[in-house]
Amino acid sequence: MTDQLKRAISAAKTAQTNFEQAEAISLASSSAGDQHFDMSESSYKTSHTAVRKARRFAMQGLYEWLMTDRRFDTSGKLGWKDNAPHDIAARTRATNAMHTVHIGYYHEMMRDIPEQIQALDALISQQLDREVDKLDTVEHAILLIGAYELQNRLEIPYKVVMDEAMKLNNHFGATDAHKLINAVLDRMAVELRAAEVQADTKANKRNSQKPAVVKVAASTNEPAISAETDSSATASTKPRISANNASVKRNRPTKVNAGTSTAQAAAANTKKAQQQSVKPVAAPQKDESVAEDAVINDKVINEKAIDTTAEQNSVLTVATTVANDDATVDNSAAVLAVEDSLVADDAVAETITSNVAEQTAEKVTNSDQADNEQSDTVATDSTVADATVNRSQD
Repeated sequence: MTDQLKRAISAAKTAQTNFEQAEAISLASSSAGDQHFDMSESSYKTSHTAVRKARRFAMQGLYEWLMTDRRFDTSGKLGWKDNAPHDIAARTRATNAMHTVHIGYYHEMMRDIPEQIQALDALISQQLDREVDKLDTVEHAILLIGAYELQNRLEIPYKVVMDEAMKLNNHFGATDAHKLINAVLDRMAVELRAAEVQADTKANKRNSQKPAVVKVAASTNEPAISAETDSSATASTKPRISANNASVKRNRPTKVNAGTSTAQAAAANTKKAQQQSVKPVAAPQKDESVAEDAVINDKVINEKAIDTTAEQNSVLTVATTVANDDATVDNSAAVLAVEDSLVADDAVAETITSNVAEQTAEKVTNSDQADNEQSDTVATDSTVADATVNRSQD
């Protein structure tokens, strides 16, 4: 036997014992049906899943109670009352394997909700545009559980209460009942959990706001920034290319744009060097020797920038020439291909013309032969006719 089967048998035996005890208590109790629950279980599940299952069983038990004793009580048929909440709980535990259910929370809801039914219905009716009696029984039971948890179980966040009510409706409720349940519980949470709702709203606003960029102005007493600091690396403004980001267009080097990309890179380097050469070097005006050194440094930097610009211009010229040569070679190859195709077309045309001429010559020859044969036949016929005439005269 597996452990799961052993646990199921043990739970069934415990449920049978509890059912017998509940029957004995119900017989000894008064006709009003005092509720007594056996809460002596020392080991039952207390996880979130166990609490969710307890809500489901409590919803089914409340539905049964609302359809029987509660309906008989409101309609004045007190003699028909014979289905107390504790009897429903006892039968549920006897006929279901509830070893994975939070038994304590299930019994708490089956005991407290029927006791507080009038107060809970008053809270629900404040948010409705109709009477509570006109609600569907399943929706009424779900709203009772949600109102009870909002009012009495403050350790459960109101969003969790609403989410669990939506899950109950998905299992047992109508198709569009979630709209009514969500609206009622949302308005009820604003009244019963005002501090929690306000704190949650402020947190959402704080998270939705973008952090403001603080700009710090430079003071006038700060020392001058040297040329080395100006040439330090700064944050790039180019979009970051990621493997998962398909919106950024990547430039692939090909045979066509290889020379163009090289030329563009050389032009960008030239422009950057010119911008750096234009920047003045900060120097104090008090010391003449320092000013002379600064002038000499400017000259050296300008000479280096000019040399760099000349080298880059030469590189740009070479790259452009190479690109033009490649384009010329490609064009010449294309022209040769076109000429070859034209020559092939001329050869085909000549072949067709010669074939047509040969066929025409054959037709002419055949017609000449037919004419000669016909003329020979006519001459023969005339000779025979002359001979016959001569014989007849003789």
